[in-house]
Amino acid sequence: MMGLRKVRVLKYLIWVTVFLLMSLDPLLAAKKSWSPVQVDVWDPPFNKELKRDQKTYTALVRAEKKWRIQVFIPHLKDAYWLGVNYGLIDQARTMGVGLTIHQAGGYGQLEVQRNQISGLLKKKGPKPDGVIICSISQDGLNDLVEKLMDQGIPVLDLINGNSSPRLAARVAVSYHDTGYAAGAYLLKYQQKLGKPLSVGWFPGPDGAGWAAAGDVGFREALAGSAIRILASRKGDTGSAAQKQLVTSALKNFPGQLDIIVGTTVTAEVSIGILRKMGLKKKIGVLAYYYSPGVHRGIRRGDIMAAPSDHQVLQARLAIDTLVRIIEKKTYDKHIAPRVTVVDRSNIRKWDSSTTLAPRGFRPVFSINE
Repeated sequence: MMGLRKVRVLKYLIWVTVFLLMSLDPLLAAKKSWSPVQVDVWDPPFNKELKRDQKTYTALVRAEKKWRIQVFIPHLKDAYWLGVNYGLIDQARTMGVGLTIHQAGGYGQLEVQRNQISGLLKKKGPKPDGVIICSISQDGLNDLVEKLMDQGIPVLDLINGNSSPRLAARVAVSYHDTGYAAGAYLLKYQQKLGKPLSVGWFPGPDGAGWAAAGDVGFREALAGSAIRILASRKGDTGSAAQKQLVTSALKNFPGQLDIIVGTTVTAEVSIGILRKMGLKKKIGVLAYYYSPGVHRGIRRGDIMAAPSDHQVLQARLAIDTLVRIIEKKTYDKHIAPRVTVVDRSNIRKWDSSTTLAPRGFRPVFSINE
């Protein structure tokens, strides 16, 4: 038989192992509550002047019923949307609601997203209690939003921006803010450097509301400065598309670009391209929103900085707000977290759980808990 001392040692080793696993893996560790949290509240809702006030948002503990919620997102080709997927699923589980997520396959797939939503409208049987749409096109789904609302199904606009005046609510950081924050960071860098800079700018897909807003914000931040946008290319956020855009700009403006700024995918693919072309030490990289790849790039010194729009937190707020609407509770019609700029000076202190899915998380498309 095992001696008493050996039993004690074995129990101690098991306890230490469990403690270390929980410390290292966010999926095993006790979850940190995200609520209450400070948010911006647009007043009036959806105003284009970005007029807003700050308030403390406190989440509901649990939904009154197992409501049925349908979500439509552009794609899962990059880890930004994996973070959104995680936030939606985890919050739905926490609140005890059913959730189904549909992904269209990319920003060139507007008709796919339209067909997915149209199919929901035509489907026989029980209708969903609420719908969340992350629009591929700012204007391309307005008729479907109106049809959903006419059927008594509240529609919440999440992250990407939809121009329909019929929306029940919006949870979306303005990408004007993230674009402006990236430009302001670059401007401080240029002023410290003390010489003009030429930039390659890659705001994202043509026709996407968030990309258009980011473009406006970035250009506003640089207006009248010694920073020139030498090359600007729009395109899908898939890695193949962004590689082609960045490579083309570098070839068309050889030796002229000082900084590449763009989507998270732009920043991630640029690291490898610049390394391969021997330009890593000559051209800087900046993203105007956040992903795990950008997170690693900042920590390693490959990416200068990036603003976070807190996509996991936005997804959580969307579920909570939609449940409030369904249950006819008080809610704010247009809210969003405030943008945080992350670089090597603050990355270790910053709470990345608002933005990144836990390590090892895989896409989940449906829960019926």
